[in-house]
Order: sequence, then structure tokens, then C-alpha cells
Amino acid sequence: LHHRLHHHYPPQRMNKDLEFKWQVSVPDHLRHGLYFDRWDEETNTFELRCFVQVDEYGFFLYWMAEGKEAQILDLTQVSDVRSGCWLKDTKAPPDFELRFTGSRESLESRAVTVVSGVDFVNLNFTCFIAEDAAIAQEWKIAMMKVLKNFRVAHVCPMTCLLKHWKMLSLSLNSNRKIPIKNIVRTFISGRTEKFIIQCLVDSRLCEGKCWKRRIYHCCSKQRDPRLNEILYPECDKSKTMIIIRKYEQVEEHVNQERLYYDGFLRFMMSEDNAPMLYDRIELNQDMDQPLSDYLINSSHNTYLTGRQFGGRSSVEMYRQVLLSGCRCIELDCWDGTSGVGKDEPIITHGKAMCTDILFKDVIAAIKETAFVTSVYPVILSFENHCSKKNQLKMAAYCMKIFGDMLLSSPLSSHPLEPGVPLPSPNQLKGKILIKSKRLNPDVEKQELEQFLKKGQLEEDVEEFSENPEVDETPGTDSTSDVLNENEAHPELKGTESVTFRSKLRSLAGAKIKEMALSKEEEERLLAQYHYISATTNIHPLLSSLVNYTHPVKFAGFNVAEQNNCHFHMSSFSESTGLGYLKTSAIELVNYNKRQISRIYPKGGRVDSSNYLPQIFWNAGCQMVSLNFQTPDLAMQLNQGKFEYNGTCGYLLKPDFLRRADRMFDPFSESPVDGVVAAYCSVRVISGQFLSEKKIGTYVEVEMYGLPTDTIRKEFKTKMVPSNGLNPVYNEEPFVFRKIVLPELAVLRFAVYDENSKLLGQRILPLDGLQPGYRHISLRSEINFPLTLPTLFCHIVLKTYIPEGLGDIVEALSDPKGYLSMIEKRQQQMEHMGIRREDIDEVPSDRKLITIKNSAGDSVDSTSEVRTATCPATPISSSSTQTSGKAIKGTEMGLLQLKLDEHVTYEELKLEKAYVKLTKKHLKEYEYVKRRHAKERLGMQRQQTLAFEKITAKKQPLAFVRNQSKSLPQNRSEHRSVYQSKSLDVTGPNNRLHDGVGPSRMMHIRHTIAEQTRDWSELTKRQLEAEHRMRKTQIEEEWTLLKKLLVQVHQQQRTAAKQQLEAESKLLRQKQTKKSMDDSKAIQLGKTVKTKAERDRRVKEVQEKNCKIFLEERRRLAVKHQRQEELLAKFQAEQMERLDKEARHASDLEDQMYMEALLASKPETLTCLYHSCGRSGHEPTPFLLFTSCSCFTKFLVITKKLRFTFPLNTGTSKFRMRITYEKTELKILKKMVVLFVFKLNKDTSVI
Repeated sequence: LHHRLHHHYPPQRMNKDLEFKWQVSVPDHLRHGLYFDRWDEETNTFELRCFVQVDEYGFFLYWMAEGKEAQILDLTQVSDVRSGCWLKDTKAPPDFELRFTGSRESLESRAVTVVSGVDFVNLNFTCFIAEDAAIAQEWKIAMMKVLKNFRVAHVCPMTCLLKHWKMLSLSLNSNRKIPIKNIVRTFISGRTEKFIIQCLVDSRLCEGKCWKRRIYHCCSKQRDPRLNEILYPECDKSKTMIIIRKYEQVEEHVNQERLYYDGFLRFMMSEDNAPMLYDRIELNQDMDQPLSDYLINSSHNTYLTGRQFGGRSSVEMYRQVLLSGCRCIELDCWDGTSGVGKDEPIITHGKAMCTDILFKDVIAAIKETAFVTSVYPVILSFENHCSKKNQLKMAAYCMKIFGDMLLSSPLSSHPLEPGVPLPSPNQLKGKILIKSKRLNPDVEKQELEQFLKKGQLEEDVEEFSENPEVDETPGTDSTSDVLNENEAHPELKGTESVTFRSKLRSLAGAKIKEMALSKEEEERLLAQYHYISATTNIHPLLSSLVNYTHPVKFAGFNVAEQNNCHFHMSSFSESTGLGYLKTSAIELVNYNKRQISRIYPKGGRVDSSNYLPQIFWNAGCQMVSLNFQTPDLAMQLNQGKFEYNGTCGYLLKPDFLRRADRMFDPFSESPVDGVVAAYCSVRVISGQFLSEKKIGTYVEVEMYGLPTDTIRKEFKTKMVPSNGLNPVYNEEPFVFRKIVLPELAVLRFAVYDENSKLLGQRILPLDGLQPGYRHISLRSEINFPLTLPTLFCHIVLKTYIPEGLGDIVEALSDPKGYLSMIEKRQQQMEHMGIRREDIDEVPSDRKLITIKNSAGDSVDSTSEVRTATCPATPISSSSTQTSGKAIKGTEMGLLQLKLDEHVTYEELKLEKAYVKLTKKHLKEYEYVKRRHAKERLGMQRQQTLAFEKITAKKQPLAFVRNQSKSLPQNRSEHRSVYQSKSLDVTGPNNRLHDGVGPSRMMHIRHTIAEQTRDWSELTKRQLEAEHRMRKTQIEEEWTLLKKLLVQVHQQQRTAAKQQLEAESKLLRQKQTKKSMDDSKAIQLGKTVKTKAERDRRVKEVQEKNCKIFLEERRRLAVKHQRQEELLAKFQAEQMERLDKEARHASDLEDQMYMEALLASKPETLTCLYHSCGRSGHEPTPFLLFTSCSCFTKFLVITKKLRFTFPLNTGTSKFRMRITYEKTELKILKKMVVLFVFKLNKDTSVI
């Protein structure tokens, strides 16, 4: 944060060691003075032996003739000093040569002319004649050295008082005394001379200030709070003592470390308390960037001194404009048809009844003054209407007069190729560039070779017209009278020629503010006027002089971006430019990052008025051309802006208007990324020396920048009547709460009298403005410095902080102070007896509270988006648990669930439809099982009877099913097997052999084989039937579960949509209420006094609320969108898991069926004897298991029987004795008969 603030807001002047040295060394011969003869053009008189002198500060040039009062010329109003005698009327008076001896040439060499004036048009030429040419040349060079001091325009009010005092001391009467009236005039302001003198006598001194108060004043009031305290430390005692020693003149007060009233006043009006950073005045910007990265001081129709119709053209305007720092001037070139301009290229406003000047005179004037004020390149914008013959003359004049100054070919480091950036101002130092129509490169090369070879070109019979700046006047008629197209003054032909010539003659010596044409004549000419675009029949020599400023017809932003020719530029009228700003603002900004654009006033401005240039500077347009002859608000903004950076005429555009990777909208109302918005307030306290008249005054404060930053005609003080000397306004501060782009903003102070006449104004760029109590010296309407008029203001500059975020910014900017507050609270709690270890360290939610408060009743900006979360476990009875809650639904199972809940497999199984289906399947399965059991029981009985008939002699007690072979047991079962001897019915040890012959034994074996086959086939048929049934039932059950799940998902989506609608409705209601409450609070508030400020505050709050509301709605939409996405994702996963479970259930059924098939082996019935008890007792039945798995399965089957199973294990048998009641013997026998033991092949069961 400190780095960013330091980057955007450099330190104020008082924290830097650089000293502002405004004073230049005045040469000795100027300070000592010399005698000259002076010619006064106004009175047409001579003044012989005038003593001419320049004061030691370089403020004034003053002279005094014998027996006359001294005359003073302020050097800030002097624009040029020239050799020779320059007169407004080129014809000298008859006695001019008679007064001086010698030839005219020697007189010219001895003359020095001083050009001065309060604007660019109304100039005065003061001619001094020295004794010899050497003295004249020496004075001319020395005077120009003094005039180049642009810093003198930025001196502090104390220096202005020194300047005024110097003027009074030089204003001597014929007796070499200072007239008392001159002193009184300084303070009179409508009062009597006696009153002013008495006031001066009654002046008293005031109390002093100690250094501690001075430190507080410097730190709290005069320092920019946005500065980094480490890089730019606050004012301490040592710095304060430097100030005291510098401005306190009483040694006793210095020893006391006190600054008394006079010293404090001197400090307040000194360079150390200037309103602007002095390093902004010097050449401080990087001048090595491409030409398109700079704003260029530009002029439109430079030659005119007045209106666009019937105006006077002047060569002097080019001198004055260039000397003011302008770097782009315009030359409208036509063929001369009469007088001295016949067969010569002239400059005039064609077909507009304006006077003519010679092209070569203008070129000579440009050469003399192009690099006097600035060494950086000058661009000549040619609007060429000349024939090829005169175009050749134009090229020849430029090459001959300019010489090496003319950039006739591109630099080797920057060829004219696509993608190559323009050269920098430093690379083009001292060069003059020509902007003019250019031929196709191939055509130019061919015609130039032809010209150089033969020395001539075939003149085209027809010269075509095309818009010189491509898009200047769309819709102009190009088929007008061909005979008059290339004539500058077709109005001279016909019956009106005599009248027009007479008006031109009257214009030559008239002042600019006098209209030579009547209003009716001007309106008639304007109605008949249509713009004639420049010729496209270009001479190849003139075309070859064009390089980095090649004007092309604007074909669109996309075409320009595809061509990527940085040396191509286009011009737009202000109306066309505003149209592009309206429709394609961002594209225009991007175009200006690569190429140069020129904006010029629309044709309807016949009074030479200007448009506001700020709107085009915001878009990065480089050449915003203005009518320099009109000192209006637009020119004040232009001159006030370009007087910085050493008055070089080039200002580096802000970073976001230059970098290709940055996107910038000039109509942005929110802070730009990387730029800290600013807060500025201005309180106008008083004025000093505003007018010599007893007249009422008031002050307007305006800001110009981005449209959202611009505030005009809104902040003005009350009228202080009848006081132009020292009015006290003491108004409430004028607050500019939110300045989005401080780098583009300028502050304008303007003082008006009671008739709304401008008395003085000042333009201050915001990025160099210093806060605190400042004296602001005023300028004239043409931006010339006024000596005494100043405004005393209090300026506050801070970083813009949105409402409600002040505590956060304060804690961030001063974390030590924030921590010290916490420590102070801890000490206070310890003072109350609370131990330190009893206090837990908890996170501070101060930030959270602040943000919530700033958002009002809106959605909490710090809360995270709630998302629907659900476990990743699949739906299965083994991995989920039933919630235990009753889930209501229709017959199709519409579950009533919240959005953040998820349905499980067990919940779906509780649905009525599913329960009903499972009950049905269970009944069907039980029915089939009973039927199959009945079939098996019937076959058992049948086979038992058959076997009993065969073995009627034996008395079997129990029947068990014995299978000769079995599949391996389940893996999860215990593998231990208690083996015993096999019991085989055919074995020799089997007691079935007792008393049975071989034939009978064969019959038994045959019967057992048949029974085994029949039993196995029955079992297999039943197993297959049960498998088919289970498969069908499983498919039906899972199909129903899927259908129920789809319904649940649809219900969740519907509920999510309804919840979004409900929350959106509630949010809109809260937002509407908050917007109305905020607007009502501002309307009813007493802190805002003006309606405009109230409306702006309401608009700002509405914009802020709009952003907050849109962000809240966006967050709500994102929240629900994320919920929907997660819900859809979970539902898809849920359905996928359900499909997987269905396939798993089906596969498990198939696996069980296959295992049953593989395990089905031939089975037979065997009659086994039971173990008897002691003799005479009832036999005790028992079961003897040879397999642990058999025992386990039997327990599962008989788990509902309340039998006691005492275990008796041996080495070869696993014996289980059954204790039972007689009533249960029948059930036990049935269980034993139905139980089928699955044994290994080498095991048996008894």
C-alpha cells in the first residue's frame, strides 16, 4: 500500500532537498543599463537617449527619458526580442530615416525590437536603437537568455510581493521619486488615499508561534497524508528549526526557537509552501517513449488572429504560438492569385474572406522560433490546395530555409514499416516534421526519379480533391465548380470584388476584436461556404518529405489494427471524435496507443471558439488542436496543463493510456486497476489584491478529468461586496469526494467580479497538488502570471475510502496504533484485577463487522457460498444407515427433502410402492419355496418307502441325506475338518451287508442310483425356477428404485428453483429498502447544502449500491448455480451408484445360481443306526458332525429351537448331544430329515 501510494502520489516539496531556483543570472550590461533611442509606434514619436535597464531579479525591463516618468515592461509579457525594427504598419513614418544618419541597412542592424502583449493577438512592438550593431546584438542575446526563464511564472506569493515592491521602486516620476499614488493604488480598492495611508501607519505586529506548534502545523496540515512515513518522514524539530532560521529575521526569536507573525507569513508565502510540486515544473518526464505516448500541444488554423470568416492572417501568430510552447501548427496552403502573393504559395483560410500571408514568410518565422522555448520536434500540418508548381516551391522553401532542421527521411532505427513504433521526442530533438498528403510509395518513387532526371513533371490537367485528414467533413460536395476549387478567393470575382478588397485593406491594420464584416455578410458567406479538401495531385518532392506523420483516410479501428502502421495518423473533427467516443471509446483509446490522432474544431465555430479538450485527453488523443487566438476556458485548460514538464509541449500519457496490455474505458466510473482514487476538498478562505476597483468578487472551484470526476459551475463562494483588495470568503469546504483518476484531473480556480467578468484563474494538475494552507497565485485569461492577485486556500488530499471501510484502512495504515489500542485495553483490564493469562487470544472480527455494517441489510459479503455436500458412500444397505424418520410421499414416492440432504438406499426402500412390491415378491417366493419343499418331501417319502421295502429287515431311526461329493466350502468358513472313516453303504464294514445277498445288494444299489438321479434333477429344476423368479424380482425392484430416485431428483431441482426465487425476491426487497433509505438520508441530511452536491451524492450512493446489489445478486446466483451443479453431479453419481448396485445384485444372483449348479452332486438316502444308551434304558439320540461348517449351518437352521446342545469333542468325532422334551421330538426329527449336510468328499455324518 505504501509503495502504491508513493508511486501515484510523489512526495511534497517540503520533504525534498531540491531547492527551487527561479532566478536567473542577469548579465551585467543589462543590470547596469545603457542609453538607447526609442521609437514609440503608438504616439508616432521619438524618445532620445532613454536609459534602458533590467532589474537584478529579471522581473522588468524599464526605461526613462529625460524629463519623463519611468516606463516599465513586465518581462513575463515579453514573448520575443528580435533584431531590426518590427512595426505593425510596415510603412515607416516620413521622418524616421531623417532622424537617423546612415543607410537603412545600418539602422536595421542597430535596432532591437521587444514584442510584448497580454495575449497572442494584441501585441506591442517596442523598438530600441543602439549606438552600433554590436551593442544591439549583445542586448538581444542577453534579453533572450532572461526570457527563457519559464520558472519565473511559478514563483511564490512572497516573491510576487518582492516583484511588486521592485516595480514600485522603479516607478519613478520625473523627479526620480516614487509617487505616493503608486503605493496607495496597491491597496486602494475603491477607498480614499487618506484612509489607506492611515491604515499603513496603524499596522501592528501579532503574536508568535513556538516551534512545537510549527511542527504540528507542518505534520498535520501541510503534509500529504498519503506519503510513506519511512521514505518521506514527517517534519521534526531539526527541519522546523531550518524553517525558523530561514524565515525569522529577529535573532532573539530564533534563539527562543519561535516563529513570529512576520516570519510565519513569509513562510506561508514562500517557495517552501508552494501549491504545486516544483519538480513538476521542470522537465521531469521520460522523453524516450514513442511519439504516440505523449499529449502534444497543438494549434488549429494558427495563422488567424480572429474569426474564421473575414479574419486577419498573421505571420506573427506562428511566432507567438511556437514561443508559447506549441509543437503542432497548421498551414492552409493555396495558390496566390494577386499582389505580392501572385504565383507564390500563400496561407489563408480559403473561400472565407481572410487575408493572405506568404508561405515563405511563415517558414522563415517558424525557423526562427521553433526551438526557442522547447527543443522537441515541431509538426507542420499542411492542408495543401496548391498546384504542383507551387508544391515544388513549398518543398524547396522547406528544404532551403529549414536545412538540417527538416526531417526529410526516416531514421534508420525506425523504418516506415508495419509494427515499428514511432521514434521518441528525444530522438527527434531539433527536428521539424511535415504532415501532408503522400503519394503511393511506388508512384512517388517513379515520379521522383522522373523529376530528378528531367527537372520537371507533366502537370495534370485535372487535380482531384480528397479530404486531407480523411474524415474531417463527411458529406462534402466534391463536384462543385472546378474553376473555383483551387482558388483561395473566388469571391474576388464579380461585382463584389471591390467591396471585398476594401474590407481586406481595412482588416490589415484593424485590431482583432473589431469585425470587418457585418453580421449579415458573415451569415451569407457561411451559408455559401463549403469545405474544400486538399488536393491529391501531390508533387513527389513534397511527398517525399513526409515520414512519421503520414495522414490517411480513417477506414475503421479494425483496419488500422490489422495494418499496424504506427506512422499513419488520422484527423477527426470534434463532432466525429465525439461520435467515436460515444460508440467506440475503448477502441479509440487502443488506437491512440499505437498511432497519432488529431482533433480539430468543427466548422460551425466561426467565432474561433474552442471545445473542451479534456474529453479527448481522457481517450489519449495526442493532438487536440485549439484556436490559440481565443483565450477561453479551453485554452486556459490547455495552457495550464502544458506549462508543466518544462513547457516543452509534450506530456507523457498515464500508464493505462500507453500499455497495450491494459484496458481502459474513458467513461469509467469505478477506480482503475492499479490506480488509487483520491479525495480532495478545497476551502477558499480569502483573496488578496484581486482588483484595484471597489467591486464585489466571488470564487469558483472546478475540476476537470474523467466525466465522473468533472464538476463544473457548482462550487462557488458567496459574493463579497465592495472589496477587491482582501475579501474574506471563509466558505465551507468544496468536497470532491471520489476522483477516479487523479493523473488526468486538474483543479481550476477562477475569480469573477460582480458582473461575472474573469479577474484571474489558475489551473493546477491534481497529481502535483500539495495539501495544506496554500497561497495560489492567479493567472490572466491567457495564462500569463499576475503579480499580486492570490487566493488563500486550505486543501485536503487523501486516499478515497468508501463509506464504512475507514476502520480497516486506518488499521492497515497504522498497525502499531491498532496494536497499541489493544495493549491499552489489556492494561486497563489488568488494572481491574484481571490476570493476563486469563485472557484468551481470539481472532478479531472487526473487519467482518465493518463489512457487514457497510453492506447494511444485504447479504453478508464475508460468508462463503454454501454448497450441497453429501457422502461419497454408495447407496447400499451395508454402507448406509436409515435416518429413522418417516418419509411421507405419494404412491410414487415423492420425498420431502431439503436441498442439502440426500436420499439413501434404505430411505428409498421405505417408500410405499417399494414396500408393496417387496411384499408381493416375498409372497411369491415363499409360495414357490413351499411348493418346492412339498415336492421334495413327497419325493423323500416315496424314496424312503421304496428303500424301506428293500431293507425291511432293518429298523432305521434317522434318515440323512448323504452326498458322495461336494464343492469346496466358502472361503470365509473355517477350513478345519474333523475326518473320520467313510461310512459307505456298499462297504464291507457297513451293517447293511448283514444278511443281504449279492442280488439283493445289486437291487439296492440300482434303487439308490435311480433315487439319486431323480432327486438331483428335481433339485436342479427347482433351483433354476427360483433363479428365474429372483432375477425378475430383482429387476423390477431396482427399476422401481430408479424411478423413485428420478422423482426425488426432480423434486430437489424444483425446490432449488423455488428457493432461488424466494431468496431473490427477499434480496430485492432488502436492496430496494436500503436504496430508498440511503437516498432519503442524503436528501434529509444537513451536511450537504447544494442541490447539485446532493444529487451527486445520491448518484454516487446509487452507483455504489448498484455495484453492491449486483454483486449480491451475482453471488446469490453463483451460490445457487454451484448448488445446482453439485446437486446435478451428486444426482448423477447417485444414479450411477444405483445402476452399479443393480448390476451387482443381478450378478450376485447369477453367481449364487452358478455356485449352486456347480455344487449340485448326486445325492442318496442312507439308513444309519443310532447310538443306544445303557441296556434297559431309552436310547438317547445324538448327532455326530464331522465338519465344523456342517455344525455351523445346522445351528443357523435350528436357531429358533430352544434346544440345549452339550458338546462332547473327541479326537475323531465332533459330538453334540441333544436334550429335548418329548413334545419337541417330532420337530427335531423333521429338522434332521430336512437338513442337508454339505460335506467334503472324505467326511461323513452320523
